[in-house]
Formats: sequence, C-alpha cells, structure tokens
Amino acid sequence: QVQLVESGGGLVQAGGSLRLSCAASGRTFMMYAMGWFRQAPGKEREFVAAITWNGGSTDYADSVKGRFSISRDNVKNTAYLQMNSLKPEDTAVYYCAQGAVQRIVRPESAYPYWGQGTQVTVSS
Repeated sequence: QVQLVESGGGLVQAGGSLRLSCAASGRTFMMYAMGWFRQAPGKEREFVAAITWNGGSTDYADSVKGRFSISRDNVKNTAYLQMNSLKPEDTAVYYCAQGAVQRIVRPESAYPYWGQGTQVTVSS
C-alpha cells in the first residue's frame, strides 16, 4: 500500500521560506516521477512542480518559477519542495503525488497516489 506523508507546512510572512517534505513508502520510490500540487480556498487544485524519477528534469508552473525548487532523495524515499519569496497568493493546501511513469507529467490524472496535504499560509 502506497503512503505519502507531507510535512513542513505552516504560517510564514510574505517574503519568507518553507521547505515541504513528502515521505513515501509502499512502492519503489525511485522508479516514478513526483509532483507537487496545491489547492487554495475556493479554487481548483493546480499543478505546482514535478521531477523525473532520477531528478534529472524538473517542471514548474509559471506562478512559482524562480521561487520554488523541487528535489528528491531516492535513498531517503523523500521528495521536497523548497519555497522561497513566498507571497500571500501561495496560501493553499499543498499535496505531493507519485506518478505512474518516470517522466514529468502535469495532469492530476497521471498521479495515482496522493498525500493528505499540508497547509501553507502566507501572511501579508
């Protein structure tokens, strides 16, 4: 049974930083791409970032490009999302997801496994 557990969320002032972690178990972590998504109040869940199985390639939503960085440690079975220069509009529940393939994909439907989410709140 696949389990993804996010951590690292919290309350931060605008301009601050947070690092989210996603610990995976139950499936060969290093074989699959990982993604981060977020859902703000009253909005649909949206793609944030993704990374290939070996960390060789990454992809970012335009809204976070240059501020967020996705990475992974295949020894620790953990994915990360480093978030810098946070803005109030980054406030959302952040979800990590494990893909069905090795390459980067954006659609939610390509991610069969999801964590429960972690709240990130950025105050102005």
